[in-house]
Amino acid sequence: MTVLLIAVGAALGAPLRYLTDRAVQARHDSLLPWGTLTVNVAGSLLLGVLLAVPAGPAVTALVGTGFCGALTTWSTFGYETLRLARGGARRHALANVLLSVAAGLAAATLGYALGRALAG
Repeated sequence: MTVLLIAVGAALGAPLRYLTDRAVQARHDSLLPWGTLTVNVAGSLLLGVLLAVPAGPAVTALVGTGFCGALTTWSTFGYETLRLARGGARRHALANVLLSVAAGLAAATLGYALGRALAG
């Protein structure tokens, strides 16, 4: 049952990641991968909320592992950062790393605080 919940969550998260990435990136004429940053920060926020509220193993599998696991993308972040660095845009690569890590941690922290407030 757990594997099925993860698969359902991933089936929702992966297309949402792709569509969000394309929509966000189309609005920016920049070397920075804003679409990947957006989905990673959104996933961090949601995981923070999930950790703070009393969620059972089924919800954690569906939303945390499945949905957020497919929505966020460490591999694309790594690829895009490496592509920037190899393409001579080292400052953009460094900015991507610093911005992604800082924003992801801030979003997870904010999500956790929001989840605690919602849980009462």
